[in-house]
Amino acid sequence: MNQFVPLAERMRPQTLDEVAGQEHLTGKDGIIRRMLQEKFIPSMLFWGPPGTGKTTLAHIIAKETGRPFYALSAVQAGVKDVKAILKKHEAALFSAAPVLFLDEIHRFNKAQQDALLEAVEKGKLVLIGATTENPGFEVNNALLSRMHTFILHPVNAENMKKIIRRALKEDKLLREKNVRSVDEDYLIAYAGGDVRRLLNALETVVLSSGKEELDAEEIKKWLKEAPPVYDKKGDGHYETISAFIKSVRGSDPDAALYWLARMLEAGEDPVYIARRLVILAAEDIGLANPNALLMANTAFDAVNKIGMPEARIILSEATIYLAASPKSNSAYKSINEAMQYVKQHEQWPVPMHLRNASNRFVKSLGYGKNYHYAHLYPGHFVKQNYFPDEMEFIRFYTPQNNRHEQKMKEFLMRRWKERYSDDD
Repeated sequence: MNQFVPLAERMRPQTLDEVAGQEHLTGKDGIIRRMLQEKFIPSMLFWGPPGTGKTTLAHIIAKETGRPFYALSAVQAGVKDVKAILKKHEAALFSAAPVLFLDEIHRFNKAQQDALLEAVEKGKLVLIGATTENPGFEVNNALLSRMHTFILHPVNAENMKKIIRRALKEDKLLREKNVRSVDEDYLIAYAGGDVRRLLNALETVVLSSGKEELDAEEIKKWLKEAPPVYDKKGDGHYETISAFIKSVRGSDPDAALYWLARMLEAGEDPVYIARRLVILAAEDIGLANPNALLMANTAFDAVNKIGMPEARIILSEATIYLAASPKSNSAYKSINEAMQYVKQHEQWPVPMHLRNASNRFVKSLGYGKNYHYAHLYPGHFVKQNYFPDEMEFIRFYTPQNNRHEQKMKEFLMRRWKERYSDDD
């Protein structure tokens, strides 16, 4: 029956020494290795992409500590399943608490996660949760604070090659095929750091092809086209858009186009990308190039009207223009400072001269009295106080050193010299 067990399961590591990757956890000075050496096994949370060894590490921890091991998926299981495990071990007063591996723990709602608190806190079980989602958003703080969080990274190419070679050498079914060569780089690119995906692909190609030499064309024939490794609802989505935005902010159009292509190939919503470019144009380019916001907003409208595949050209144009624009975050910083000030200080009333004198009654109360209409004065400017009477002057906007804002600074200095002098 072993032939019906997937290769990823047949090759599952049984000890820490067999684990390829995650050296920061399993290596000589890795924290999980040290925990096992010290017999200190707290509840923990494994956060990382699929196929990085979360289930494997849970199995090894239970095996190395001699604890009963139970695995549940939060997609299918509920609190009653957890309670059944606890009840089973209540009678065994002197036995070690079982290890409960709860895959996709983020799928438990708040009430279900809260139900785990007592068991974790009192040591009735060692909970090992696994998630591909950011635990800061998806796991309750109360539960998160009682668990040690460990990050698992996509397995690198060097370790992937070791896994391929070990499988071809040690797995009985693959060994019978006498594979002499395989395009490891293609398989590794296909897997995208996911060991399970790598081994499933290797097994499919070796057993289906029957050839001893498996080049990229032969592999592609059996795997078809490798879909991009990108989860539009998971961390891959947020990490890739973050890389894209930071590349534009960093004035690197080439890197920005790479990340843009990654997102478009994965089927990301082009309107979402365009919306983020509008935000970036205001936040990171701002007054250094006021046309950037116009460009981004025009691109947003055009992408809405056109759609893919032509929207890729519009997004490319906007991306290159924004990346190649001078940068300023003065508008972003200014409003943040103003809002922070408002939060921390008393909300003083609007001065009478700035109030809207919309009718005879409020005029009789003094609304609008002594307000100076700027357009009646030379240069359309007259000095008067626009802050609350009780408030001391605070300068929130500081022009940055770019051509557009230096012109604005000159304009402001002619009117508010005491605020915008070069001595500031």
